[in-house]
Amino acid sequence: MASAQTSRSLKNKALLSRVLLWIFLLIVAAFALFPIVLAFFGSLKSNLELTTGTTLLPKEWIFDNYAQAWTSANFARFTWNSVFISTFTTLGTLLIGTMAAYAVARVDFYGKRLYVVIQSCTLFISIGAVVLRPQFDLMVSLNLQKSLWGVIIILISGHATAFFMLIGFVRAIPKELDEAAFIDGCNFYSVYFRVILPLLTPALGVTALWTFRGAWNEYILPLVFTMTQPGLQTLTVGLAGLKYGVGDAAQPQLMLAGACLSMLPMIIVYIFANKSFMQMTAGSVKG
Repeated sequence: MASAQTSRSLKNKALLSRVLLWIFLLIVAAFALFPIVLAFFGSLKSNLELTTGTTLLPKEWIFDNYAQAWTSANFARFTWNSVFISTFTTLGTLLIGTMAAYAVARVDFYGKRLYVVIQSCTLFISIGAVVLRPQFDLMVSLNLQKSLWGVIIILISGHATAFFMLIGFVRAIPKELDEAAFIDGCNFYSVYFRVILPLLTPALGVTALWTFRGAWNEYILPLVFTMTQPGLQTLTVGLAGLKYGVGDAAQPQLMLAGACLSMLPMIIVYIFANKSFMQMTAGSVKG
């Protein structure tokens, strides 16, 4: 009887802990999703109804706000610019980050510790504020101050986060695989392409998502580099132009509609990269 009561008590405690965990997760999810839901419903309201803010749900569902936001903000062009910057920034960051992680993890060279320390220090420097002026001057000297490539190069240069995310996975790959590849005739570079990169697929997916999101949400750099080139503006910069409509009247409903549209590419990228999160727990090497 005592053992049965103890077992029943343990089961009740386990059930209670699960219920409390689910309640906590639901509360966190509600806080995380509420601003998105609020923005979506706000994007379907009229200007008057949104500014008065009397109800959560729209009294009249105005889907034309999305069409108006798309045409008013030149969304097709701005979306292409954002995709262009985010894609090439992600590819460049993955290439440089994996190469740096592979070199640091596998090669003993002079100044290795100093390089890692410098990479660590860059994590605490705001790219958009502290070093914006010298970076812009550098792009002027390269004649890239009016090009999206200037923004891409600067964003790729801030790859310290990707470097530290990837180096742990490279170090987890057994060096015996490198030695076996060397015996089969591979050199240092072919080991990187044929052995290291395929085993880094889960880490590459997570790093790519992180990098793509950062480049997609970047505002200061595209704003500075496209002040005299409106056709090169990204979505984050172009959305600011939706705040005021005809006659300089505030149009927050259009801005919310544009913000909701700008979320779609990130959701699509997350769907494709979601499997990488599941593979992270399995490690970089499968036995």
